[in-house]
Amino acid sequence: MKAIIFPGQGSQKAGMASEFLSNFKIVKEIFQKADESLKFSLSKIILNGSDEELKKTEITQPAILTTSFAIFSVLKKEFNFDLSQIKYIAGHSLGEYSALVASGSLSLEDGVRLVHERGKLMQTAVPEGKGAMLAVIGLDVNELNTLIKKFDINKGICEVANDNSPGQIILSGTKEVLITFSNNLKSAKKRSMFLPVSAPFHCSLMKPAAESMKLLLQKTNFKNPNLQLISNVTATPVEKDGDIKDLLYKQIFSQVRWRETIEFMLKNDVNDFIEIGPGKVLSGLVKRTNDKVSTRSLTKIEDIKNLQ
Repeated sequence: MKAIIFPGQGSQKAGMASEFLSNFKIVKEIFQKADESLKFSLSKIILNGSDEELKKTEITQPAILTTSFAIFSVLKKEFNFDLSQIKYIAGHSLGEYSALVASGSLSLEDGVRLVHERGKLMQTAVPEGKGAMLAVIGLDVNELNTLIKKFDINKGICEVANDNSPGQIILSGTKEVLITFSNNLKSAKKRSMFLPVSAPFHCSLMKPAAESMKLLLQKTNFKNPNLQLISNVTATPVEKDGDIKDLLYKQIFSQVRWRETIEFMLKNDVNDFIEIGPGKVLSGLVKRTNDKVSTRSLTKIEDIKNLQ
């Protein structure tokens, strides 16, 4: 069986989706809808903006969602891809919103507006320079949590933000605390590196952003997804549409349980993962979890042709 997965922040690049925009009317319509919903030209930033502009999280988030949904729509409507082959759908962090739009649970217009606001709220939740994110290589989540418990954190926050794959975990929290923790890891001969991000996502420092986001989510109409959606928060399928708002609220300050999400799908007969959106990050994470399964990344028209 197959699964579709959607990437999160970090996979963006200037000019993404330009090939699809030049070749498919449906993509032009999707970009136009996104521009009209946001009341500014997101499409111009995606196609002609600088990488620096595209890195701003309130731009990154709707840009990746729009690009991912555009590629998905080409696959579905222009190449008549049979969605009955798809057992599960999931997205990494922001990618969960792409999955909700693709599965018919959330309209594109509401989706881009929500993630634009989500980006602004997440950016302003913590003063610039006060938070950070640290990638730790070569430890599993239990080993890392044991080290965190041993580490005397009395000046701030140090939490697992993303359990991405075996041996690749992202920590999030107070910058000073993470610097000290990184030095401790170095002393123990463990590798870590700081990520070039503007805020400490997916940790308890994001709770103020989540509270504001909760109000926006409550005003938004969600339907039951027409594909089985795996939640980042639970690493299991969403049971009913009424759960979606609460899960998206919690997702902002909770761990992204991506390794467990992939393991759940593997245990339930998925052996072919199709990554839709810019970049190939998720395909790499899947291979780190199980190198025997098939992964395909759809970033160009040729990729879709090769999928058939």
